[in-house]
Amino acid sequence: MASKVVLIRGKGVLNGGGSIDQKKLLSMYNRGIQILMDKQNPKDGLRLIFQSSDKVGIKINTIGGRKLSSRPEVSFSLAGLLQESGIQQKNIIIWDRTNRELREAGYRLNLNRSGIKVYGTDTKGVGYDSQLTSHLNIGSLFSSIQSSKITASISLAILKDHGMAGVTAGMKNYFGAIHNPNKYHDFNCNPFVAELFETKLIKRKHKLTILDSLIVQYHRGPSYHARWAEKYEALIFSLDPVAADYVGWQVIEKLRAKKGLASLKEEKRAPVYLKTAEKMGLGKANPEEIQIIEEEV
Repeated sequence: MASKVVLIRGKGVLNGGGSIDQKKLLSMYNRGIQILMDKQNPKDGLRLIFQSSDKVGIKINTIGGRKLSSRPEVSFSLAGLLQESGIQQKNIIIWDRTNRELREAGYRLNLNRSGIKVYGTDTKGVGYDSQLTSHLNIGSLFSSIQSSKITASISLAILKDHGMAGVTAGMKNYFGAIHNPNKYHDFNCNPFVAELFETKLIKRKHKLTILDSLIVQYHRGPSYHARWAEKYEALIFSLDPVAADYVGWQVIEKLRAKKGLASLKEEKRAPVYLKTAEKMGLGKANPEEIQIIEEEV
């Protein structure tokens, strides 16, 4: 059966000053979940993915600073939808590696028992596990947020070009859940992205990939370079983590071609880890087995 990937465009979701039209953003989320889950009511769609008792981690990416990070409006809109679907506010964590990066991306930290939590792994009393998780070529200490504070995970990733991996998106976003991602960048991050994802702490908990493609860094990523950043105004949704990233890769390739840049394959940095992930049974990386539904709201 083909894996479904939904790409929702929201023309005008980013206004002239770069701020977000939240009403438009919410309609993008609602439509994406409706189509993905084949449910008229997005809340019913989310209930098919999450249990009301789940503790949901929204793993964001804030390494690119304010210009190229998961913005608070994007993650909090998603958290609000989860809440409406029956998950308690106190059971939702928006998180990343460090509090400094979260703050620099515009987040206000919240460690209170009530309300949606926002904090980094380096928060006092959080940190990394003391026990190494070993799997194939992976040997890492996991953030205790991923290992013990959540039961279900969403990868809310920024879609961007990456100097070594080719593409960094939903799967590679979990490099931010371990203490030693620097160890896994050789050979275009292959097979490391796939093998890390296959660890039980990620594979069993990951439920949904959403690629934040409002602005896509299609060249010279993963850091922000205005010259190669496209206002793309889209969100990409899939239950298949490999298919989501495959479609993200195609978006980057189209933008590169439009700007007259060489393909990632020509630059010898195609995201080959996606093929590895497919061979491992983690999802689909064959366009013939991916159903892409595009819509504009």
